[in-house]
Order: sequence, then structure tokens, then C-alpha cells
Amino acid sequence: MKVAFFDRDGTIIEDYPDNEWTKIKNPVFIEGAIDTLKEVLRKGYQIIIITNQYIIHEGYITIDQYHNITNQMINELKHQNIEIFDIFYCPHGKREGCHCIKPNTGMIEQAIQKYPEINLDDSFMIGDSADDVNLAINIGIKGFGIGIRSNDNKENIYQLKNIKDLISYI
Repeated sequence: MKVAFFDRDGTIIEDYPDNEWTKIKNPVFIEGAIDTLKEVLRKGYQIIIITNQYIIHEGYITIDQYHNITNQMINELKHQNIEIFDIFYCPHGKREGCHCIKPNTGMIEQAIQKYPEINLDDSFMIGDSADDVNLAINIGIKGFGIGIRSNDNKENIYQLKNIKDLISYI
């Protein structure tokens, strides 16, 4: 199974400064995200969301607020005929030293444990932060950074201007 690992905030839906998340009640989709997700599915990928949610541990949002935003996002995507295969999130603080927070590989390892048919050679990670790109490097898969790229000039790491640019690479 080939998987497109997507970051959530700043990649599929808008991201905000940590302290503003407290006030966010509804997800706002980034321009081009829905069409890009549809095309990724059409090309035979399963979509798994891999998202750091340290703002839960740090008290900016509750676990219920996280699930509310995520469920609204999932429901809108279903309405658009986009099925998200699974979601893995890390609620831990940045300084907790957990194995799952990006750029650590724990969430993708959890996905592989749950779905052993995942073929990393045919999969990729896309996100808008250095942590997303570095996760791709750390796990050894193709990576796409929206507005960012690897400092290491690694092979298989590509810089995109926006999420719509992904379509020309897959």
C-alpha cells in the first residue's frame, strides 16, 4: 500500500499561532487542499494524517477541541468524497522527549505497525514545516516541504510553493 502522509495544520487546514488556536471553532481549508487530496487518492495513495498537537499538552486547546476541529475537517472531506485512511497525532509537549512528535518517526512507525502493508518506498510525507521534511528524512521516504526545504539538500526532498504543486510530482 502506498501512503501519502499529510501534515494537518498549515497543509490541509489553516494554521494559527499557538495562542490563537484557543479561539478556533471551525477548520478553514487551505486553497487547493481539497483538489490535491482528490488527486492523491485518484493516483492510488491512501491518505494518513500525521500531526503534532503539542498545543494540547501546553494548554492552548483541550483534547475535545482537537477532536472537534478534526471531526469537522473529516466530515467536510467525506462530503467532498475524500476518505482519510487514518490519523495519528502527538499531544505531547515539545520538551517531553516523546518518540512520536515530529521530526521523530514514532507516528509513522505506529502507522506501519497498525498497517504492515504500507510500502515506504512508494510513500511520501508532505507538510509546511521543517519537522515534516525532517520526518521524511528520518524515516527515509520522499518528502515535500510547502515553502520550506531540507537544510541538508537531501535527495527525495522537494520544495513546493503551495499544496497544489504536489500534483506535478506524484
